[in-house]
Amino acid sequence: MIDTPAFLDAHRPDVPDLVIPQGVTPFYLAGRPVRGRLVRLGALADALLSRHDNPGIVLRLAGEALALVGGLASALKFQGSFSLQAKGDGPVSLLVADCTHAGALRFHAHSDDDAIGALAAGDPDADAGRLLGSGYLAFTVDQGPDTDLHQGIVAITGASLSEMATHYFETSEQHACWVRLACAHTDAGWRASALILERIATEGGIAAATPPEGDEDEMWSTAVTLAATVTDAELLDDDLSSEALLYRLFHAEDVCADRPRALAFGCRCSRARLSGILETFGREDLDHMAEDGTISMHCAFCNISFRFGREEVGGP
Repeated sequence: MIDTPAFLDAHRPDVPDLVIPQGVTPFYLAGRPVRGRLVRLGALADALLSRHDNPGIVLRLAGEALALVGGLASALKFQGSFSLQAKGDGPVSLLVADCTHAGALRFHAHSDDDAIGALAAGDPDADAGRLLGSGYLAFTVDQGPDTDLHQGIVAITGASLSEMATHYFETSEQHACWVRLACAHTDAGWRASALILERIATEGGIAAATPPEGDEDEMWSTAVTLAATVTDAELLDDDLSSEALLYRLFHAEDVCADRPRALAFGCRCSRARLSGILETFGREDLDHMAEDGTISMHCAFCNISFRFGREEVGGP
C-alpha cells in the first residue's frame, strides 16, 4: 500500500486550491442565551458545485447542505469529519456533505435525472422535502478507525433542509436551534450561506457584566424574530461583509463576533490513496476489474476519474 501523504502526492487530481478565510463567523448576543454562526461560502460554493453535472435544483440543495455542515462542524471540538447524510425515496436518493475539523468541504448527490426533470418542469423551485421524499437524515462525527462513531438519525421531516435540521436538533439533541439556509446561482456563480442560532445557558463567559433584564424565553424569541428578517439576497451578497450583516440584524442585541474560521475545497482523494485501496484486492479481483488492461476508479466527491494500468497494481 502506498502511504504518500496527500500534500506530497504529485498525482493528485486537478482540483481548486481554494480557501475562504472568513467562511464561518461565530457570534453571540451578550447577556442573552444565544450564540450562532454565519456561514458564507463565497466562491467556494461555485468551485464545489460547478464540478458536478447534477441538475441545478439538486445543486441548490447540495449548496445548502455544504453551508449547514460547515457551520455545524465549526461548533464542535473534534479531529476528523462531520457529515450530513440524507437518504430518501425521492428523486434525490442520496445526499452526502461533510466537513473536516480543518474546514475542508465536499459533497456527493445521487439523483434520478428523469424524475428531477419531470419535477422541475412542474415546480422549478421544488423544496427539499419533494426532492428527498421519505427517508432519514443522519449527522455523524467520525474521528477515525480507533474511535466510535457519534451519530444521530431522525426521519426526514419538513419541507426545507432548514426545517429538517431544526427537527433533528429538537428530537435527537433536544436542543433549541434555528436555521436559515440559502443557495442560488448568481451573476458571480453559485453562492451558499447559512445562519444558525442556538439557545444556550447565559453562563460560561458569554453573559454581559450587567445582563439585561428580561425572560430568557423572550430573549430567544427576539433573536429568532430578528434573524428571520434576513433575506437570501443578503446572505448571498459578496459585497456585504459578515460583520456588517450581523450588525444589521442584531445591533440592538449587543452582537459580538468571534474569530472567523476558514473553509476550503476538501476532497481527500488522491492517486496514491486509490492505488493503496487497489493493492488490498487479490489478483483475480484486479483482473476482473480491468478492461483492456486498465482499471478505472471514479471519485464521486470531486468528479474525477483515475486510470491505473493493470501492471501498476499487483494485489497480495
